[in-house]
Amino acid sequence: MWIFDATPLIYLAKTERLEVIVGSLDEPCVMPREVYEEVVVVGMDAGYPDARRVEQCVEKDLFEVIETSDGPLEAKLSDNDSLSDAEVAVLARASENDAIAVMDEEYGRNVASVEGIRTRGTAFLVLRLLESEAIDGDEARATIDAIIDAGWYCSPSAYAKIVGKIDSLER
Repeated sequence: MWIFDATPLIYLAKTERLEVIVGSLDEPCVMPREVYEEVVVVGMDAGYPDARRVEQCVEKDLFEVIETSDGPLEAKLSDNDSLSDAEVAVLARASENDAIAVMDEEYGRNVASVEGIRTRGTAFLVLRLLESEAIDGDEARATIDAIIDAGWYCSPSAYAKIVGKIDSLER
């Protein structure tokens, strides 16, 4: 199971790549209600087209929106002021379901590591598509460049690693 945080949803939707990426995953894709509220409800109220794209993926059953349960990890993480409610929900649901938390924020990924929760990010999903030959290297580069152009932060060293991985997968 893949449990998505807001950032990957937003940037993959902004670049119109969300549906193809989620459609390529072989396990269910879900988002906690808190992520749905943050991305779709707040985003639609603000007039963001990417919010509608995420909502369309939910309507097409590419995502299930799951409810919150008040487990011990959620209670513990809720005390961490550096995590949003959505991030807490993603991490708690991933832990409860032995799932992969799809998130890009370094702090959240560090917390996940401490709690033994597996994480993957937006770039991983693009590289996974390339590896499965669903897209070619040019499309993978274009996707990474498009999400960066849309505002996704990627350090120069991380970008170099991603491009290097694209090059190695093309061979």
